[in-house]
Amino acid sequence: MDLKLSNKVAIVTGASRGIGKSIAENLILQGVKVAIISRSLEDLNKIKDNLNSENIICFECNITDYNQFKSVVNQIYEKWNKIDILINNAGITRDKILLRLSEADWDDVINVNLKGYYIASKLVAKYMLKNKLGKIINISSVIGQIGNSGQSNYAASKAGVEGMTRSLAVELGSRNININCIAPGYIKTDMTKNLNDNIINNMKQNIPLNKLGTSQNIADLVSFLCSDLSSYITGQVINVDGGMTIK
Repeated sequence: MDLKLSNKVAIVTGASRGIGKSIAENLILQGVKVAIISRSLEDLNKIKDNLNSENIICFECNITDYNQFKSVVNQIYEKWNKIDILINNAGITRDKILLRLSEADWDDVINVNLKGYYIASKLVAKYMLKNKLGKIINISSVIGQIGNSGQSNYAASKAGVEGMTRSLAVELGSRNININCIAPGYIKTDMTKNLNDNIINNMKQNIPLNKLGTSQNIADLVSFLCSDLSSYITGQVINVDGGMTIK
């Protein structure tokens, strides 16, 4: 299906691997001009080389650094004269049970997973407001809804992202800016490759579809939410979890 995204301009954070990488690749295939951002320029350049497209630029950036990210956003706008789409995807984990969870572990996760989304949204919304048009998609997690032992910091950050999504959708909706959130469940990644069969089977038992999701499942929904087909959808949290959270 042609989603008519050709010549749109998008920013994807946390794009060097996993879900972010799949999102960026999918958008490129749809004809979108994509700026990919992560803390590893080497990994980003590998993606650019593999795609062999003129519609991709790479930036090494710490998204928790307001001034650094501002500089990147300004460079993207100067190159392409607009920013239509923002995909907030960058995230980290520092999993520990509460009594072993340090203040630094808490702060690091909240800063990247929540404050980073605030910084990116604020800086990019400036250009979307100017054009009275924009799509912001925040990548959350079902853990923000159901919780998980040893992930209080991660769950708090993702629950915060979902609340922020709803509030910004109300705030910016009158300016034709759609803001939605995707909450992935268990997704096949480089991390899950290292899990043994017993752990994978236990995970599947909690999923009605009896399988893990893929990064492509998330990327396809992102592309839809970036398109005009989703023009009357905003402030929503859409779970892509194989039915895991209905049990």
